[in-house]
Amino acid sequence: MHENISCAKRYSKLATDREIYLDRARECSELTLPALITPEGFSSATDLYQPFQSIGARGVNNLASKLMLLLFPPNSPFFRLAMDTKTKSELDGEGQLRAEIEQGLALIEREVMGEIENRALRVYVFEALKHLIVGGNVLIHLPKKGGLRVFPLSSYVVKRDPSGELLEVIVEEVVSPKTLPEGIDGIDYSSEKDIKIYTKVYKENKDYYYAYQEVEGQIVPDSEGRYKNNLLPWVALRMVHLDNEDYGRSFVEEYLGDLKSLEGLMEALVSSAAASAKLVFLVRPNASVKRRDLAQSKNGDVILGQPEDVRVLQTEKYPDMRVVLETVQRIEERLAFAFLLNTAIQRQAERVTAEEIRYMAQELESALGGVYSILSQELQLPLVNILMDRMQSAQKIPKLPKGTVTPVIVTGVEALGRGNDLQKLRTYILDLVQLANVSPETIQRIDFGDLVARLATGHGIDTVGLIKTEEQLQAELQQQQEAQQAQMAQQTIQSAAPAVMKEVVKGNQQAQ
Repeated sequence: MHENISCAKRYSKLATDREIYLDRARECSELTLPALITPEGFSSATDLYQPFQSIGARGVNNLASKLMLLLFPPNSPFFRLAMDTKTKSELDGEGQLRAEIEQGLALIEREVMGEIENRALRVYVFEALKHLIVGGNVLIHLPKKGGLRVFPLSSYVVKRDPSGELLEVIVEEVVSPKTLPEGIDGIDYSSEKDIKIYTKVYKENKDYYYAYQEVEGQIVPDSEGRYKNNLLPWVALRMVHLDNEDYGRSFVEEYLGDLKSLEGLMEALVSSAAASAKLVFLVRPNASVKRRDLAQSKNGDVILGQPEDVRVLQTEKYPDMRVVLETVQRIEERLAFAFLLNTAIQRQAERVTAEEIRYMAQELESALGGVYSILSQELQLPLVNILMDRMQSAQKIPKLPKGTVTPVIVTGVEALGRGNDLQKLRTYILDLVQLANVSPETIQRIDFGDLVARLATGHGIDTVGLIKTEEQLQAELQQQQEAQQAQMAQQTIQSAAPAVMKEVVKGNQQAQ
């Protein structure tokens, strides 16, 4: 089933198309996190470039952390198992049954989240997000056991169709012969020299992908596999999609001009500051003060000389350095806004309200809505599908009827939309409360049942079993009325009892 051309030759051919993207990724990494995407020929003995500024590293780590918390929030599922419209319509009127089904689906969601926590996938996802931000591309592999494997752009090549669908992936790894399965011809298993092994994944037809491993032109035993399109454990992610391109562009690349300018200015500023910090005394020729006395004198010593015979060397470049410093500050401010750093949110003023900071933070994070939408479809959804399929095969969760229940991502763009709606709803309620102070009948216009439901939707809370239905409220109201009537009847009997007893006693006395 595998193609005739060797993986090594195919990898070399596709690596030519990747070169321009890899060079740009290395350039972005050099100014942010130099150890993330290392230069060509890098080894453990190679020294990495040390940037003169740290805002690039701060920005990448901060943005990766924000994306991580939004896409994979702790102690909360980032997806929900939703029933299709037909199934929901069939369950109309079956409130108890639907509530039980919803509870069962919620239990499955928690089981899948438990699997994610047990595998510690967040650690690897955080690394993958940094590669996306800096290099624009990353390949992740979810094996059957263990955590995710993250491959940088320098370790794989891809081929896509014009719409961006994955057609072919080849991964190059350097491993020890001792880790290979036995029975491969021409392999010296006792050798200490590492060899290259290739993993190839390509689209077999419209429904399946085929994968295998190759070393020294031979297929590795038991390495062949076949996967459905939505269950492929190899996911090639891109940060910014461009039509008719096999690779994506990075977030850092969009601000590479500012990073380059900041790097050059900071280098010049640091060099100028070091030169200005150098202390050199100039002594006038034929001066009365001796240079040796001046050099060897200690603090508080008294030596012979004239003050005008000695001067301190000054660069006299302060105005020029001031211009550089102001330019550096403007560039740092622009980059801080781009990378959502907290220092960029608060304006320079004596009094800044918490509402102002909250509003600006929300505006900045909403600007990344496109990134959220891409990652939700290419990272979160495939991850959930693969884990659910494997857990169903291992009988860790029950098998769901095909086509009736599908996972829906509830973070990212959807979470931002809910957050914006919730903020607008809160503002509207505050306005109504202020209006009610002037016109109390305004509160009577509000349907509080619908308001409670909208608040729950804004918070992303499942209201099944939490909020009482109209039928439950009517039943409780009827029970309260019946209880009140019974209590009133009891009180009436108790209040009438003394009079009745008096009449009975009076009748008895007359009868006597």
